[in-house]
Amino acid sequence: MKLLRVGAAILNQTPLAWDSNENHIAKALTEANAQNVSILCLPELCITGYGCEDAFHSTGTHEMAWKTLKRLLPQTKGMIVSFGLPIMYQNSLFNCAALAVDGELAGLVAKQHLAGDGIHYEPRWFKSWPSGVRKLFEKDGNEYPIGDLFFECGGIRIGFEICEDAWVAARPGAALAQQGVDVIMNPSASHFAFDKIRTRER
Repeated sequence: MKLLRVGAAILNQTPLAWDSNENHIAKALTEANAQNVSILCLPELCITGYGCEDAFHSTGTHEMAWKTLKRLLPQTKGMIVSFGLPIMYQNSLFNCAALAVDGELAGLVAKQHLAGDGIHYEPRWFKSWPSGVRKLFEKDGNEYPIGDLFFECGGIRIGFEICEDAWVAARPGAALAQQGVDVIMNPSASHFAFDKIRTRER
């Protein structure tokens, strides 16, 4: 049996605060590496900050998020790390988890179920990714798998449910479990709410 140390980082990210957000992520990577973490889950949309509102529609936001991701990739050497960022694909914007493996981008998982209740307004900015669909995302002369997918890393299968994906009846985790996925990560940016534990129990 292979022993893995899985970590989850809680970051104090601010929408569009590029330098401080990147610094918080870099510090989390350094700390995880020092603690011999094999797999690190960073929060949903951690690169941009969750609440960018209509700034999510800006091309500059997408491009800056991508450049930040590329700068952080070398710091994932020896680890598997998920980053959250918006990705523009075929003229639609998706809330994605990017998986880095040993310094390289392995692919992008797109959120399938968007939060549209309470303070959440995700359907205004993002599109839902259809279940079971996998495509190729071209950027900077490279192609990366994108969509509803999982990754095989050294004999370990890793999949994702991004926040709201885990709160619906037909959650992606059920399909991932049927495909023998070993680790399901859930990067979330849920706000604090009283009595949330009762909702979780249901």
